[in-house]
Amino acid sequence: MNGTHTSIPIPDHDPKAPLLSDADSPVHRSGSFRSTVKSIFNLKNLYVLLGPVLCAGVCYFVKLDGASGVGSRNMLGVLMWVFTWWLTEAVPMPVTSMSPLFLFPMFGIAAADEVAHSYMDDVIALVLGSFILALAVEHYNIHKRLALNVTLLFCGDPLNPPLLLLGICATTFFVSMWMHNVATAVMMMPVATGILHRFPIGSSRSPAETNFCKAVILGVTYATPIGGMSTLTGTGVNLILVGMWKSYFPEADPISFNTWSFFALPMALLIFFIFWAVLCLMYCPTGSGPALSTHLDKTQLKRELDALGPVAFAEKMVLAIFSILIFLWMTKNITDDIPGWGSLFDGRAGDGTVSVMMATLLFIIPNRKQEGEKLMDWNKCKKLPWGIILLLGAGFAIADGVNRSGLADILANALNFLEKAPYLAVAPAVCLVSSLITELVTSNNATTTLVIPILIQIASIMHLHPLFLMIPGAIGAQFAFLLPTATPSNVVGFSTGYIDIPDMIKIGLPLKIVGIAAVSLLMPSLGSLVFETNKPMQ
Repeated sequence: MNGTHTSIPIPDHDPKAPLLSDADSPVHRSGSFRSTVKSIFNLKNLYVLLGPVLCAGVCYFVKLDGASGVGSRNMLGVLMWVFTWWLTEAVPMPVTSMSPLFLFPMFGIAAADEVAHSYMDDVIALVLGSFILALAVEHYNIHKRLALNVTLLFCGDPLNPPLLLLGICATTFFVSMWMHNVATAVMMMPVATGILHRFPIGSSRSPAETNFCKAVILGVTYATPIGGMSTLTGTGVNLILVGMWKSYFPEADPISFNTWSFFALPMALLIFFIFWAVLCLMYCPTGSGPALSTHLDKTQLKRELDALGPVAFAEKMVLAIFSILIFLWMTKNITDDIPGWGSLFDGRAGDGTVSVMMATLLFIIPNRKQEGEKLMDWNKCKKLPWGIILLLGAGFAIADGVNRSGLADILANALNFLEKAPYLAVAPAVCLVSSLITELVTSNNATTTLVIPILIQIASIMHLHPLFLMIPGAIGAQFAFLLPTATPSNVVGFSTGYIDIPDMIKIGLPLKIVGIAAVSLLMPSLGSLVFETNKPMQ
């Protein structure tokens, strides 16, 4: 091209030169072979094999009685496979979450269409709509504004880390009283991470900063279910309990919103404050304030809040839509005397219905920033956490598979040993078994539906008022604090990357013990007064 010719020198062939280059030499090939073997036989690949191996072992060696023995055995094997991959993370969690779509048909548990249905039901729709709303909150920096206000309110001068942690946890607790647990976790986690983004990242973060970050995420994660159990509308488990009480005992006084709150709110507050104290003890030691104060200076926080400017039209509209959604969730089903707006649709509308409907409004209402631009567009939704949605779908698919295969009946019959035990031994056992079923097998809603009919029979055999066992069974199903896959709020907290499984066990285990003790002691005392269990059943 430049007018000169460049020749490429060709070396003369040396008859003594080796025919193989260094790259082709046996030594190199030996090293390459070793690296190949190493890449195949590593710990992660062994964990990949461990799942199907355990499944095959269960299917070959375990024998379960009954007409559904083969189906129950296969379902147990599939559970071993899926949970091994989840716990070891040998395969990415979202990919593992899709495995029921091929495992259930292969093992004769359910047809492909039936399994796929679990991945898009009303609860998934609720999560999907809630996530879109959460993305809108994040896009317009509403979570940052809320985080700055909460931090300023509880920051203190000088900084008091336990007080700030109390403010974040208490805010989550209050919101969870009125919103679904999933929606609360999705709404409050960006608020928490908005505060934590002020700290250094990675190895430059000091131990005090790392511990405080973990404390905040754990606080939001666990304050969500604790607040949810305090009101009837806080979680679906409470509504299932009330519905079953009315179905099994139609002549008895129904459990009203106020009746439940008189018992559950003091119990939840007791658990909450002990939880906060344990969290401070383990993650906010005395003297950690100075290390954190440089990142949470009040003057700087006020400057940042002022820099956000006044609340714009778009922010007001997103907040209005969120407020309307909360109102619709709260008023869909109120009491027996005041049925709520859900009765207008003969029960066809669910929480997911209004969640998606409100999310749709975000794509219709203009944001008044640019001509033709709406509050949200689909490009902004590319950040939707599909991994979490697939994980929830897997949980529902497993719950359905456990019931279809007959494994649910075998698990339920395992509770029959409780019928001859004293009450102060039965109540903690009921809570523990319910929480473990939720932790390892299925959702808390499915656990409640599974164990309550059995507990009613056990209460009858023991000559106890049914609520003495029904309430510990239902509330115990919400004490799933150990594993990230146990509840949606656990998943949301774990997905932030600030905490790992040992952190969850470190806080979750004492929290589970405290919760079980609180329910077991309060039910025969406060519960007896509130629910009038001393009255004869009609």
